[in-house]
Amino acid sequence: MTTKVLLSVAAAALIALAGCSTPPTNAQIGTGVGAVAGGVIGNAVLGGPVGTLGGAAAGALIGNEVGKKK
Repeated sequence: MTTKVLLSVAAAALIALAGCSTPPTNAQIGTGVGAVAGGVIGNAVLGGPVGTLGGAAAGALIGNEVGKKK
């Protein structure tokens, strides 16, 4: 069990570091900020994991579109 967790964390870290090879675009920043804000709002309004994931997905879509327009 511990080995699987460590491998998962290592894989996530590699993916995150690979994504940081160039400066993020406005659309990428908007996606990240929108996902976090949407997740928080979705959890507060609907509660539970479904509200959190739904809010994060909606926030990411909206943040991406707003970021593209800059």
